[in-house]
Amino acid sequence: MDGSPFELPIFLLATFAGALVAGLSGFAFGLVAASIWLYILTPLQTATLIIAFGLIVQGYSVWKLRRALDWKKLWPFMAGAALGVPVGVSILTWANPVHVRAGVGAFLVLYSLYALLRPAIAPVKTGGAAADTGVGFLNGVLGGITGLAGILVTIWCGLRGWPKDVQRTVFQPVAVAIFLMSALWIGAKGAITADTIKLSLIGLPTLFAGTWLGLKLYGRLNEAAFRKVVLVLLLASGVVLIV
Repeated sequence: MDGSPFELPIFLLATFAGALVAGLSGFAFGLVAASIWLYILTPLQTATLIIAFGLIVQGYSVWKLRRALDWKKLWPFMAGAALGVPVGVSILTWANPVHVRAGVGAFLVLYSLYALLRPAIAPVKTGGAAADTGVGFLNGVLGGITGLAGILVTIWCGLRGWPKDVQRTVFQPVAVAIFLMSALWIGAKGAITADTIKLSLIGLPTLFAGTWLGLKLYGRLNEAAFRKVVLVLLLASGVVLIV
């Protein structure tokens, strides 16, 4: 930030909005926050704060839902993500990230529009743990490339037809794991600056307030409303990636 009196309020507003959406839907903190942060912060600061705040938001939400965790469902996604993240980071060293993001964005737009326009999609019952591990791997690759830590697992949980609480206790822990792996990678590179640490501390109260309100609103959603919220956010994610 360059010292403008409007920049700190804008930063805090974006933090609150991102936390509110993440508390409500279980993902998309980075999508909402970065769309505003990038006007006042560097890309590296933005990425670092998304990872730091994403860890807190997702970690807090997972803690609130901890009694519903099903490790039998969760472990294949975690195992796949652990393999996928380093692959995604490696791809960044040779692929054009603009092209990758545009391709992923197009997929998200097409999928979310299809699912919104055709409400009844038969749940996917086949594949078992092997399919879940494969989705976890691809999700880890995507997270390493774009920072979108839970997008593919979110889609897959919806296709599985799982209830909203079950979906969140799968894709949110996976997102936490991907954020943690990314944080360790950025820390090892020595890319965390004093200014970024200061901003993270300033933003914490706003982050917690937005997360708390989002979780309160989540409790009021039925299954159909939750599905629509997720699909609209996936559509928005795709549009942002393409643009």
